[in-house]
Amino acid sequence: MTRSDWNASLYLKFEDERSRPARDLLAQVRHAAPRQVIDLGCGPGNSTELLAARWPDAEVSGLDSSPNMLAEARKRLPGRRFELADLATWQPDRAYDVIFANAVFQWLPEHPAILRRLFEALAPGGTLAVQMPDNLAEPSHRLMQQVAADGPWARQLAGVARDPLPPVLDYYNRLAPGAARVDLWHCHYNHALFGAEAVVEWVSGTGLRPFIDPLDATARADFLARYTAAIAAAYPLAEDGRLLLRFPRLFIVAERGPA
Repeated sequence: MTRSDWNASLYLKFEDERSRPARDLLAQVRHAAPRQVIDLGCGPGNSTELLAARWPDAEVSGLDSSPNMLAEARKRLPGRRFELADLATWQPDRAYDVIFANAVFQWLPEHPAILRRLFEALAPGGTLAVQMPDNLAEPSHRLMQQVAADGPWARQLAGVARDPLPPVLDYYNRLAPGAARVDLWHCHYNHALFGAEAVVEWVSGTGLRPFIDPLDATARADFLARYTAAIAAAYPLAEDGRLLLRFPRLFIVAERGPA
């Protein structure tokens, strides 16, 4: 499968909706005065900006695997350090007080082991704060797989969907040893969007990418037309013409014990 770089402009069309989970996650981080803070999968810097505002005296940096996203982040926060790296193999170069990750680890099949490794790398008393979409059972994502399986591209797209998240108990068992506190919860957002086309535009910047990136222009247009029609049938419109995109997310906050 070929994969294009992330589209920062498309991602930021829904900046407020995408930033809200980051704000909600950050609100549950209790560290009062961290010195070293990193935003993993920082994207265009919207979540990094929240961290910098919360802790203006900390050294706040960001990491992402997308040059396009990092270029946008550097424009947004020119005084901060941003690093291009693969999160699957990245090793912290210092003991961070806060490791923050908003909507990135769902892309990594082996992420529970990575989370444990990052937790162990925290400074004493440090916090690992993670949020991941848990929406593969929603119509928005079930229909991606249905359209992929029913079209002429079925063989080409076989196996491109990301894996479901493990049960929350798996995360707890990974992080509880050595933790002073592990907090896990789900939140279900309901985003009011203007029609099926808005849903397609939203997921085209994230979850739909593995399905459409491998296709040529003609096949991609056909896939998107079928998917848009399926979304329109699955989501009833409200009286004002909008639809509600239900979006479940998993939150994890793990605090390391003192030295």
